Amino acid sequence: MILTDGVISLVPLAEAHLAGLAALLDDPEVVANTRVPEPLPEGFAGQWLQAYRDGEADGTRDGFAIEDAESGEFLGLAGLVAIERAANQAEIGYIVAPGARGRGIATRALRLVTDYALAEVGLARVQLLISVDNTPSLRVAERCGYLREGVFRSLYLKPGRRQDTVVYSRLPRDKESGTD
Repeated sequence: MILTDGVISLVPLAEAHLAGLAALLDDPEVVANTRVPEPLPEGFAGQWLQAYRDGEADGTRDGFAIEDAESGEFLGLAGLVAIERAANQAEIGYIVAPGARGRGIATRALRLVTDYALAEVGLARVQLLISVDNTPSLRVAERCGYLREGVFRSLYLKPGRRQDTVVYSRLPRDKESGTD
């Protein structure tokens, strides 16, 4: 399935995106603000892709490459990073390549993934977990109508790293403005 708004397209992650995934892993902001392991294991981009493939097969993940709708240029990654089928909910994540930041790509990608998750997948709740220090991502959540629920203090991020993390959510009945 391809999701698009005419400016970007979200296409299922594939081997063709390995170089883009590897480039994301070279970005210190990605390493600092995501659960990718530190230090990165050799060949992690391939392991990352395989985790999404396995998750798609068992219904626990659904990952997309963010591409420029006209050129097909790799702009990042977005998707349902943790689907809980029994609870009918998921966590959404997104990462935009450094060269594509500041152009509204994350906002467009989050809107597409959110609409897909709530309308097409039929989830009852989606949520974002964002570091309190990741101001750009916090703004994206708010622009997309996510409601700030609170802060998990000192939440586990990865071995040796804990951080205060804001939780945002959207429900099918929420409007983009974040109001009922």
